[in-house]
Amino acid sequence: AMMGAFGPAYRERTEEVIIATIRANQKCFCLRGPDGKLANKFILVANTLAADDGKTIVAGNERVIRARLSDAQFFYETDLRTPLADGLPKLADMVFHQKLGTQAERVERIVDLAGRIAPQVGADANDARRAARLAKADLVTGMVGEFPELQGLMGRYYALAQGEKPEVANAIEMHYKPLGPSDAVPSEPVAIAVALADKLDMLTGFWAIDEKPTGSRDPFALRRAALGVIRIIVENAISYALPYDLSLLAFFHDRLKVSLRDQGARHDLVDAVIKPDSADVLRIVQKVEALKGFIESEDGANLLTGYRRAVNIVVAEEKKDGRSFNGAVDLAALRMAEEIALAEAVEVAHVAVTAAVGQDDFAAALAALADLRAPVDAFFDKVLVNDPDAKVRANRLHLLAHLRDTMHLVADFSKVSG
Repeated sequence: AMMGAFGPAYRERTEEVIIATIRANQKCFCLRGPDGKLANKFILVANTLAADDGKTIVAGNERVIRARLSDAQFFYETDLRTPLADGLPKLADMVFHQKLGTQAERVERIVDLAGRIAPQVGADANDARRAARLAKADLVTGMVGEFPELQGLMGRYYALAQGEKPEVANAIEMHYKPLGPSDAVPSEPVAIAVALADKLDMLTGFWAIDEKPTGSRDPFALRRAALGVIRIIVENAISYALPYDLSLLAFFHDRLKVSLRDQGARHDLVDAVIKPDSADVLRIVQKVEALKGFIESEDGANLLTGYRRAVNIVVAEEKKDGRSFNGAVDLAALRMAEEIALAEAVEVAHVAVTAAVGQDDFAAALAALADLRAPVDAFFDKVLVNDPDAKVRANRLHLLAHLRDTMHLVADFSKVSG
């Protein structure tokens, strides 16, 4: 390992450009000083022990790096002379995908979508459309042509230098993020709108042409895009419904399960609250958290036990009789105090749960279910479901089915593991 240096004046330039130049062209390591700022030093590794202790090797690398940094500075200064918007026509010559058109056509879709998303995330629609318009403009610059990994970042630098609003410039960089599970997510409203538009356009586009991930094959990084959408929504606490087809929603659901599992959440609870048309990712996450608290409570745990007993009985008797017991409960045919109390409690809970679910108040719905714990326990302690009287037996099975269906208004408890 050897240490080389470059002129201190270069440190006044964009540090990401310096790092990219030294790393990409010379495969050397950049360094920071004790103050955290980029140092004008670099480390290189040679596989020979040179007679002059590496002085010639270091000098050669320094010479090449100085030349590369000068080239980078030339790209930067040349790019700055052309407003980002003036480069947009060149995007018409860049194919995004054969079936999805050019980058210019994609930009038009993102502009439209960002403008429609903006009010839902608290962003100014005009700023969102402006940022979306310029989001891909740096793809035609000399710097990004040389260092593709700087796309977005260079767009932000150029936009700021050319007088764009800070929120517009920041959105140009951040709309690509997050690029991985440890990467930051956009947090400013304009950046959120453009980032969501970019990723949702990609996902809906490839779904439309049936280019979906299969197994380990995901050439267009659509899993990453979906996880990005999920992280942006959840980490910014945005209530945003994904207005897409059930196939794409199912893909989002799968990615959400992966994300929550990585965070230690129980996948069975996710399965319990997700329906095929569940489109609000934030609400799904909130429901999972609320359901977890409920089933870990004494009332919730005991009610879950009673639910399973009720469902097992109903399923067994339906199979034996070859019929379903989802009819109305005949209140007049109820005999014992415990079954009367349960019937009344289930009806009260059904009304309360229906109202709470209609208002998207999941906590209130769970609270209504918690009130069923005592009458359910009393019912199974005192009442024989399979009464010798066929009508009494059927009525009690209808009651247990009504209990099951009332609980299913909140979540599919059959998917909650023991």
